[in-house]
Amino acid sequence: MWRLAEFWNDRIQKDMEVCHGLINPILKDALDMKRSIKEGELPTKHAYTEGEGLLEDTLLGHLVNCTEDAAVIRDEIMNILIAGRDTTASTLTFLVYMLSQHPDVLKRLRAEVLSTVGSSRGPTYDDVREMKYMRAVINETLRLYPSIPFNIRTSTEAVVWPGVNGGPPIYIPPNTRIPFSIILMHRRKDLWGPDADIFDPNRFIDERLKYLTSNPFIFLPFSAGPRICLGQQFAYNEMSFFLVRLLQTFSSITLAEDLQTRPSDRAEGTGRNAQEKVIIQHHVSLYVDGGLWVRMGEAGNSNDV
Repeated sequence: MWRLAEFWNDRIQKDMEVCHGLINPILKDALDMKRSIKEGELPTKHAYTEGEGLLEDTLLGHLVNCTEDAAVIRDEIMNILIAGRDTTASTLTFLVYMLSQHPDVLKRLRAEVLSTVGSSRGPTYDDVREMKYMRAVINETLRLYPSIPFNIRTSTEAVVWPGVNGGPPIYIPPNTRIPFSIILMHRRKDLWGPDADIFDPNRFIDERLKYLTSNPFIFLPFSAGPRICLGQQFAYNEMSFFLVRLLQTFSSITLAEDLQTRPSDRAEGTGRNAQEKVIIQHHVSLYVDGGLWVRMGEAGNSNDV
């Protein structure tokens, strides 16, 4: 129905012109260089741009070597940039939020970082693989706060699903839109145990991992199957790098509750909503309303900065 709402004008055209203004000159250079290569002016099969440097192992280089359709290349680049920005920013926000609420987790995670990488060196891929607790902290954050909390799929053909908890089977007609909530599934006690509302990274290390190993499709921050996120491992490495650098620099993180917007109707009881100290919203991705405000103590300095 959006076409009716934008019948007379495209409301995002002005914003897209800014994005295209950045991408188009870079794309033009790459395409011009590819044409020069095809005409034999340059003795290489790879595209070339910005005056120097081969693009053999970059997304732009791959796309230019596959097609010369500027619109296709530009749209693919925009898709990757947007998909890789908002979701990662969301997860990093909630990672910092959880570290501010669980100083014991922060202390243990920082000890792992310092023992593996040290206080100044940048992490390598091998370092990231060795830090099991860091992966557990990231996974537990993604469990409680998946960056994409809701998703939808459409059946391509008729299928019968097994019933829920032994109930009758469910018939799904073809071409049926099926919305589902990842955030609610990640907090189900029948799937994750009675402590599903509690932030505890150890569940990805100790015996509670049995819930996941017996049914891996209960954990879908990156989706699963043939539609799984192509950038899954890149996202893990990116977030791990951020955490290493953050904890090398800062030794404490506290929520700035005098500045932070708090929920006005916090639920009673012990559920997850009763524990929140920020207002959580979502568009496509999950975010903290008004941003996350924290104070960090610099490593080696007891004063907040």
